[in-house]
Amino acid sequence: MNKRKNNKRLFLIPIFLLLVFWAAMPASAQEEMFKARVQEVVEQRELDDNLSQVLIQQNLRLEILEGSLKGQEVIFEGIGDLHVLSSNVYKNGDKVIVSYHLDSEGRENFYVLGYDRSRPMFYLALIFVLAVLATGRLKGLRSLIALVASFLVILKFIIPQILSGANPILISVIGGIAILFFAIYLTQGFSPKAHIANLSLSLALLFSAFLSLFFTKAAKLSGYAGEETIYLLDLGAGSINLEGLLLAGILIGTLGVLDDVIVSQISAVEQIKKANPNLSKRQVYGMSFKVGIDHITSMINTLFFAYAGASLPLLILFVNSDILGLNFVQAINNEIIATEIVRTLLGSVGIIFSIPIANYLASYFLPVKKET
Repeated sequence: MNKRKNNKRLFLIPIFLLLVFWAAMPASAQEEMFKARVQEVVEQRELDDNLSQVLIQQNLRLEILEGSLKGQEVIFEGIGDLHVLSSNVYKNGDKVIVSYHLDSEGRENFYVLGYDRSRPMFYLALIFVLAVLATGRLKGLRSLIALVASFLVILKFIIPQILSGANPILISVIGGIAILFFAIYLTQGFSPKAHIANLSLSLALLFSAFLSLFFTKAAKLSGYAGEETIYLLDLGAGSINLEGLLLAGILIGTLGVLDDVIVSQISAVEQIKKANPNLSKRQVYGMSFKVGIDHITSMINTLFFAYAGASLPLLILFVNSDILGLNFVQAINNEIIATEIVRTLLGSVGIIFSIPIANYLASYFLPVKKET
């Protein structure tokens, strides 16, 4: 009974730490935004961009649906000299997200950011939460809390620190270790298994950071390949280290996969030891490593397809490189394509490195009680 009470208290510790962490983080300045409804398309203009595309610009009359301006009608002037290739075409009744700010002369400016997609995303998130709780129950609840905590660390610590000019690699390693520690202790409890998992994750993350730093330098990846870098430079007033930001993205992208691989491997070692306590540590390591080989192949495919899905337009560009007059070597030396290749390979190597670390530490140092 006392053990159960202690476990409940330990379960509350990460939640308390999360609340303290949230309160300690400075609030970041955000643009004021509202939901609005398109009442009328006041004017619409079609432009030819000389690339076989027709660009549509619109002036819209909007009704603000929330906030201090709720009920007011405003005009969004979308017709102008600035051509936005990805701009949406709206019709009466569409719900949109509107950005609002005052210029230096005190005039109100409204800008339509895009459709209001909150309702379908809310229902999808609700289905996800119910599915996790139905299958995982208490452990599922803990995993959801860990997910929220991870998001808050990224949103309230990693991103503000990077925007303030801090070293993205250092910040990502610190934030990544904090995320992993919180998630592991919350889902696995304060136990030797959790200690070994966190040590393995920290070592694998540090190795990935070192490897990423070396090869992004060797490949001379600047981080300027994406078109969003223009906006980041304006946002950070030139203080954002885009090369470091690229490294930070690689590290954060591998966190979830490392968590899955390492915890699964340690669990495999635990079950092998329980099934046959007479096995030597060397034998346990050999048996668990065979499981790890299967895990490596499946996780590498998972990581590859995750990056490939996010970079599908780049793969199309790569496949059609001959049409653009590029050979294979020229295509892979394009910084956009080279960045995705390096990102995928670095994440895969980090995963491969984590398997023997987790297996060794668990095989030699994880105590398992004999079942009676």
